Amino acid sequence: MIGIIGIVIIFVMVFGGYLLAGGKMGIILKSLPFEMIMIGGAAIGAFVISNDVPAIKHTLKDVGKVFKGPKWKAEDYRDLLCLLFELIRVARNNPVEIEEHIETPESSAIFGRYPKISADGEALALICDTLRSASMNYDDPHQVEEVLEKRIDASLHHKLHSTHALQTIADGLPALGIVAAVLGVIKTMASIDQPPEVLGKLIGGALVGTFLGVFLAYGLVGPFAAKVKSVIEDDMHFYRLIREVLVANLYQHATNICIEVGRQNTPGQYRPSFSEVEEALKAVKQSAA
Repeated sequence: MIGIIGIVIIFVMVFGGYLLAGGKMGIILKSLPFEMIMIGGAAIGAFVISNDVPAIKHTLKDVGKVFKGPKWKAEDYRDLLCLLFELIRVARNNPVEIEEHIETPESSAIFGRYPKISADGEALALICDTLRSASMNYDDPHQVEEVLEKRIDASLHHKLHSTHALQTIADGLPALGIVAAVLGVIKTMASIDQPPEVLGKLIGGALVGTFLGVFLAYGLVGPFAAKVKSVIEDDMHFYRLIREVLVANLYQHATNICIEVGRQNTPGQYRPSFSEVEEALKAVKQSAA
C-alpha cells in the first residue's frame, strides 16, 4: 500500500507542479506514446540481453515486493522461536525422535503447526540440515556458524540479483532518454523550413524523451530497486535468527536461553516482548503435554 501511495505522490507533485506553473499536457501526451516505445522498448531489450530467463522471471516476481513488503511479519518471528524451541527440546530429550521430524518435515506434527515456515524451502532446509549435522556429531559451534553464515550470504547474493538488474535499467534510462531526444532533434531538423510554432512543438516533443528517461530512472525504477533490496535484506533476518538459535544450541545453552538469544537478535520492529514469547512457549508446552 505504501508503494502505491509513493507512486501517486510522485505523479501528483511532478505533473501537478508542471500544470501549476502554466505548463500544458498536450505536447507531453502527444509525444508520450512514441517516446515510451523508444525508451521503454530499448530498456526492456537491454534487460533481456543482460539477463537469462530465470533471472528475468526472478526480477519480475520481485517487483511485487515493492507493494507487498517483507514476507516475514512479527507473528512469523514468534512462530519461528516456538518451532525452534520444540525442535531443540525434542533433539535433547530424544535424539532418535528428532530424526523423524527433520528427515520427513512434510509429515512432522511439529512442522505442521507452522505451515508458513514449513512452506518456505530455504528456512526448512536451513533448520533440518543444521539439526541433521548436529545429530551426525558435526557440532563445532564455530564451524557450523561459519558454514551457516556463508550459506546465508550466498542466498542473499542470489536474491539481490533482481535489485542489480533493476538498478542497471535505472542507470541506463537517462541515456536512453537522450537517444530519444536526439532522434526528436533529427526529426525537427528535417522540418527546419517550418514556422516557429511548428518547430517549437517538435522541439518540445523531443525534450519529452529526456524528461521521460530521467523521470523513469529516478522517480520509479531506481526507487523500485532500492525498495526490493530493502525488503530482501529485511527478510534475511529471519534466516539469521535460525542461525543464532541453532548455534546457541550447539553451545549447549539451556533451551530457553537459546530462544532468548534468538528473540534479542530479532529486528526491533518484529521483536516480540519477553512476556509474549513466554506465553507462546507456555502454550507450546501445554499442547505437547
